[in-house]
Amino acid sequence: MATRTTPFDLYYWPTPNGWKITILLEELGLPYNIRYVDIGKGDQFKPEFLAIAPNNRMPALTDPEGPGGKPVSIFESAAIMMYLGRKFAAFYPFEDERARIEVEQWLMWQMGGFGPMLGQNHHFRNYAPEKIPYAIKRYEDEAHRLYRVLDTRLADRDYVAGDYSIADMAIVSWARTPERQGIDIAEFPNLQRWRDGLLTRPAVARGMAVGEEKRSNIKDDEQAQKVLFGQR
Repeated sequence: MATRTTPFDLYYWPTPNGWKITILLEELGLPYNIRYVDIGKGDQFKPEFLAIAPNNRMPALTDPEGPGGKPVSIFESAAIMMYLGRKFAAFYPFEDERARIEVEQWLMWQMGGFGPMLGQNHHFRNYAPEKIPYAIKRYEDEAHRLYRVLDTRLADRDYVAGDYSIADMAIVSWARTPERQGIDIAEFPNLQRWRDGLLTRPAVARGMAVGEEKRSNIKDDEQAQKVLFGQR
């Protein structure tokens, strides 16, 4: 575990992207303060949050002991994970080029595909006011393809990129509830073994429990839907 007494400030809401950072901070054993960003109420558009996260998306992290001993703020979950991995030399083999490539390509696979496609799948299946069969099938099929990619990758290994890393943490946060995306996890036994093993890790469980009481079903919350889905 890393050694640190000064807490980070984590701007967070209990979603898959938020869990990535709480999981990593828990795995590292680092102190952090939670600054809740209620995305259903529009906290992500407040000027004080936009000052550190100009894309109006959480999570974001501020480190009072940043490079050169000066405070730094970081937005985008992968950028935060890579920063913490470098800073504490854990879960991110940045000094070994081949190992680093393995971790980064799977981290980017999650950022560019697995997360966005599952998010669109989830939206059109569960939240879209109009059920569009083509859109539902399009994103279900892509989610299925991505789950197959991950299952194949895990056929002969315990973790996606060698040792347990930030790539696993980023991916498992999105793979927690595949049934909500129309995916039967039993179809992907390698992925299921990997996912179930990670979900039993104490730090993963603690990370995903942060703010659990604040989660709510926005399916019937029209105001939250306007905030989340109605911005241009």
